[in-house]
Amino acid sequence: EVEKSLALSMALVVLVTFLFLRNGRATAIPAVAAPVSLLATFGVMYLCGYSLDNLSLMALTVSTGFVVDDAIVVLENIVRRLEMGETPMRAALRGAREVGFTVVSISISLVAVFTPILFMGGLVGRLFREFSVVLTTAVLVSMVVSLTTTPMMSALLLRPMAHEDAAAAQAARLNTGGIVGLWWRLLARVGDYWGRLLSGMQRGYANTLPVVLRHPRLTICSLLVVIAANVWMYVVVPKGFFPQQDTGVIMGGIRTDQSASFQASQAKLRKLIDVIKTDPAVQHVSGNINSGRGGGGGVFIALKPLSERKIDAMAVIGRLRGRLTSEPGLQIFLQPAQDIMMGGRGARSQYQYTLQADNLEDLRSWGRKLQRAVAANPLFKDVDSDIEERGLETMVKVDRDALARYGLTMKDVDAALGNAFGQSQASTIYQDKNQYHVVLEYGPNWLSGADALEKVRLHGKNGLVPLLSVAQVIPAFAPLSVAHQGQFAAVTISFNLAQGVSLSQAQEALAAIKADLAMPSTVVSGFQGTAKMFSDTAGNQVVLVLAALAALYIVLGMLYESLIHPLTILSTLPSAGGGALLALMACGMEFSVIALIGVLLLCGIVKKNAIMMIDFALEAARTRNLPPDKAIYEACLLRFRPIMMTTAAAILGAVPLALGHGDGAEIRQPLGVTIVGGLLVSQMLTLYTTPVVYLCLDRLSRRFKIWRKGRRRAAGDEVRAAR
Repeated sequence: EVEKSLALSMALVVLVTFLFLRNGRATAIPAVAAPVSLLATFGVMYLCGYSLDNLSLMALTVSTGFVVDDAIVVLENIVRRLEMGETPMRAALRGAREVGFTVVSISISLVAVFTPILFMGGLVGRLFREFSVVLTTAVLVSMVVSLTTTPMMSALLLRPMAHEDAAAAQAARLNTGGIVGLWWRLLARVGDYWGRLLSGMQRGYANTLPVVLRHPRLTICSLLVVIAANVWMYVVVPKGFFPQQDTGVIMGGIRTDQSASFQASQAKLRKLIDVIKTDPAVQHVSGNINSGRGGGGGVFIALKPLSERKIDAMAVIGRLRGRLTSEPGLQIFLQPAQDIMMGGRGARSQYQYTLQADNLEDLRSWGRKLQRAVAANPLFKDVDSDIEERGLETMVKVDRDALARYGLTMKDVDAALGNAFGQSQASTIYQDKNQYHVVLEYGPNWLSGADALEKVRLHGKNGLVPLLSVAQVIPAFAPLSVAHQGQFAAVTISFNLAQGVSLSQAQEALAAIKADLAMPSTVVSGFQGTAKMFSDTAGNQVVLVLAALAALYIVLGMLYESLIHPLTILSTLPSAGGGALLALMACGMEFSVIALIGVLLLCGIVKKNAIMMIDFALEAARTRNLPPDKAIYEACLLRFRPIMMTTAAAILGAVPLALGHGDGAEIRQPLGVTIVGGLLVSQMLTLYTTPVVYLCLDRLSRRFKIWRKGRRRAAGDEVRAAR
């Protein structure tokens, strides 16, 4: 599935180049640049010992939209110079020289965004380090390819525009009949319509941009509103750890009656397996009962392909949940199997909440209260705990006086019980080639049932003595196990989430339940396993984004040797973040770790629009002495086509991820949704906000320079007056 998405992304990215340039030879150049960059990335992956897994393939799929960005910027500038009448060789040399610094800035700043992830600690950091290395390698290789291979191929493949016009005129004059002529005429009409559409878009932008530039205060206020909306949406958006996948497999944990025997539990499990097999979405079922104390076990359910069952795994679980309550004394807790399982804590349900205390009775009491309260909340399903205190226990109270009357001792009682319920080696049978141990024990029929102790006999001085004639049997309950964590007794409440409920909502609900119960301070509680890792990661999300922004600002400041221009570039990011959060909320998705990676990617992608504008504006102001307003206006118009091309390439490169289907595609969808949503919204806003922010910061910089010169002049006058 991921390989298909990768191939589709490359095809869509190449299609973008053809639609904007409408030149088959020019289209072939990024079509070569993308595979070359990916092949070189495979080499680095091999040297680093990485494999082709879900994360590396996801990074390669996303990078298809990035590796052609640099090539598109260089190629579009070369084609623009060809349209001005230059020869292919001269256009390739001058075009690559003009945008060389722009390409380096775009690539290096994108790599800087992923620097915090490379140094991120914990299991999540180790997991996404491979993703970051693969993506940054692809971007760096694409930068080299775009500055070397792309100009070389442009000089060899592209033709002067006079020859292109002649070839186009010759194709238009083809009036041959049949399918060939119809095909040429159809292409000509589609090309003309698309060309008029692009020209109309550029004219509309050229007409509306001056209006926006005349109202800078309104534009800045709208940008501040977008920033405030970002904060609000981040607070209210549901948050999760990893997306819930449908891998076609359902795993189940089994809880049996603590007093049930292995044989009885096994018979009940067979009945429930027969119930599961009747579901039309189930292909195969297997299960087992543990033979240890407390029973338990597991169930493995293989589902039919998604195209056949038409519903996801969570819907299948919801359909089975009510039918699996028909068998008393045995519960099955179902959850979809995931490609990425974290936490390292085993339980019958997916998430865990642990209580600890120094008093075992208080701990169990509050554990039972919390379990009942959680089970009553509709946000939680399959609530369970590891409290096992209802195991059957039989106490044999011996009457020593009666024992003495029969001439027996406690040693005789121990020996009789050991022979009945234990196993002892009585002798060894030796043969020519082997030997066999003779084990003394009661027959299975004598050991089953509550009357097993009635059959035990003691060897008295006058014959066999029934055990119950000298002892009293007292039934009772006993704990099967006492769980510990960090040397303290612990009770763990495990649970699954109802469909559509996020882990952040569950954490808030648990905090409210704990407050309502008024749990004492002697009982310490907290999430464990996957839920604990989510809490730790959620607390570092804002820090990670701020670290990425700081790294991006530092790198841009070094590249531009300025403290002002990086702020102009960073002003494009709020609109991208808002678009990503809007897209997640519109699609009903959680803000997961995958979505966070998508937001970091957006930080590296969106700023390329501002970089292309600012680079040209600074060059025009430096070489032609254009005022800032005219320089930025001309830069916006000249860079409109490459901005649209690179954004369209990045969007179409992420579309296969956003629309992914098949087993396990849910883990990739948030990445595609955040990229597509962020780029769509940012594209509409940054084309207008970036030039306004550039002019405002330029005026502020000029005023600051004038003020600083005035301060220096005043200080000099004071020094001279003092002399």
